[in-house]
Amino acid sequence: MTRYTDYGTALSLLGPRLPPQPKARVFVSYHHQRDQSYYDHFATLFAKSYSIITDTSIERKIGSDNVGYQQQVIREQHIAGSSITAVLCGAETWKRRWVDWEIHMTLNKSHALLGISLPTAAVGAGGAVVVPDRLHHNIQSGYAHFIHWTENPLLLEAAIATARDNARNTRLIQNSMPRMERSRS
Repeated sequence: MTRYTDYGTALSLLGPRLPPQPKARVFVSYHHQRDQSYYDHFATLFAKSYSIITDTSIERKIGSDNVGYQQQVIREQHIAGSSITAVLCGAETWKRRWVDWEIHMTLNKSHALLGISLPTAAVGAGGAVVVPDRLHHNIQSGYAHFIHWTENPLLLEAAIATARDNARNTRLIQNSMPRMERSRS
């Protein structure tokens, strides 16, 4: 039996140490007035596993009424720094133009897209969760992945992995519909 008195020597025999993997950077899109508490809970639950990119939509008074400039700021300061967008789908998320724009810009960058239905999500006549149209088209095409709200980090990790795998098939992206000009409520 070999004994090691020097911890460093023992570690060197195990081979080279791999550098820690960077956290996936997740941009979260949601209806700020209605679903802020879910975003806060999501960010708290998963902050150890993922780098949650704080969306400053509440302060989105960018200092310009120019829609093109506003979209550029979202794209360059939020979406560009992520590898996946998680859309928290609550009761009125499907009505919000900012959410539509964020999904549009995510798809333009060919980033992964994950829809997460919140317990407050609207349910249509057929029992399906009502989500933003652009997200719906990409779930239907197989590009985006969709799950129900979870507080289980392993389930979220699996959903993110699935969304990232789906994003490899960029020909499935459905992003040709016009962007919403106004929120519906």
